[in-house]
Amino acid sequence: MQAYTIERVAEMLSMGRDKIHYLLHARRLKSIKIGKLRRIADQHLADFASSLESMNEA
Repeated sequence: MQAYTIERVAEMLSMGRDKIHYLLHARRLKSIKIGKLRRIADQHLADFASSLESMNEA
């Protein structure tokens, strides 16, 4: 499993850090907490992408 920082995910998705924080707060994007650090696993990104595909199909 690979886990990324919020900043790295923002870069990967071409979004701002605030948007990633919003998605986390809205529970549209999941994350894990390791101590005081928040990380987003590659599986969380895959689940997020699948949810976007499902929204576009509807």
